[in-house]
Amino acid sequence: MLNLKELKISFQVAFKGIGVAMKEEQTFTIQVLIGALVLILMYWLPLNNIERAILILAMILVWSLELINSQIERALDVLHPDFHHKVGRIKDMAAGAVLIVSIGSIFIGILILLPAILEVLKF
Repeated sequence: MLNLKELKISFQVAFKGIGVAMKEEQTFTIQVLIGALVLILMYWLPLNNIERAILILAMILVWSLELINSQIERALDVLHPDFHHKVGRIKDMAAGAVLIVSIGSIFIGILILLPAILEVLKF
């Protein structure tokens, strides 16, 4: 049975986590601001719903992976506060995953947004 009180608490905790990331994780904040710019462009430019959906999915993927990366880093800092090369490698790999998705999202953004921008500017 659906427990609305527990569901509400789950959403509150999730939004609290996003708020923590916005306050404490500079890269997440930057990615959210870039996403906001993309959302503005998305509705200003002549894009179809498929293009909009692809852009939204790319943003969600970057944001989600950045949150996971931050979780990995923080958990490892708690479990192993002193520097250890294996911990460093794990953190590097998690950051690498974010980089790969971010670069892919940039390419997606360019492929979708640039032609639309040029069309609006009559180039």
